[in-house]
Amino acid sequence: MDTGMAVAKLVIITGMSGAGKTIAVQSLEDLGYFCVDNLPPVLIPKFAELIEQSNGKIGKVALVIDLRGREFFTALSESLSYVKGHFTIGYEILFLDATDSVLVQRYKESRRRHPLAPEGLPLEGIRMERRMLEDLKGWATQVIDTSSLKPAQLKERIIGRFAHTDLSTISVNIISFGFKYGIPIDADLIYDVRFLPNPHYVEQLRPHTGQNPDVYEYVMKWPETQAFLAKLVDMLQFLIPLYRKEGKSQVVIGIGCTGGKHRSVAIAEYLGRTLGSSDTELVRVSHRDADRDRH
Repeated sequence: MDTGMAVAKLVIITGMSGAGKTIAVQSLEDLGYFCVDNLPPVLIPKFAELIEQSNGKIGKVALVIDLRGREFFTALSESLSYVKGHFTIGYEILFLDATDSVLVQRYKESRRRHPLAPEGLPLEGIRMERRMLEDLKGWATQVIDTSSLKPAQLKERIIGRFAHTDLSTISVNIISFGFKYGIPIDADLIYDVRFLPNPHYVEQLRPHTGQNPDVYEYVMKWPETQAFLAKLVDMLQFLIPLYRKEGKSQVVIGIGCTGGKHRSVAIAEYLGRTLGSSDTELVRVSHRDADRDRH
């Protein structure tokens, strides 16, 4: 392969019905991707051949694969292996997911029937679909949990990733969360910081989040915090390049405390500042639950 050539970008969009595939396609179209809905996986190699024969006229392509073509899922692995071995096209698999309760609510709001349970309850179809897609989710290079994302936020996430076509770049997303609200389902790594002293029990600190300087300093001042961070940063600096070498485009690191307001937020902020950004790593920090109790 001529490494001086631009690598055509092929994105496979898949995931749970109702998780946001339509928004994903629209977002990639806005970035100039040529999008094809419901292309059977067995046709991917032929489509890759057409891309290469276009002499660069079609350089960014997104293919949607969903349960309307479920009989072809078994061919996906072979098709992608063929593409990798015979063409210069680099590909990613974007898997969109959401919790069962959120998906049920979305079906109720849209009054649509689940494709696997046209005559039954949406939850039955959702559970069946999740079992069918379990292996495919494992193949994904990027998983996005859309449970708590508004359409505009999902679009921002996708554009933030796919506006850059350099396959050697990995996005490091650090998410603080509260265990009492559930673990982020798209996290690759989860670290529990509930062993650290809790600012919640300090009256003047309780109303603020870990982004507040006083709360941040309180979390950071303890010897156990510094010992933990030294070990954690060392581990992440070891792991992230290996994820990138393996071909992952994203790694999601979840930092959890009880409510997701103080300790996890402070630790996530520290990691964002310490890991920083480079030509091969784009680091983003978000706080899922920090403002849940603010009214």
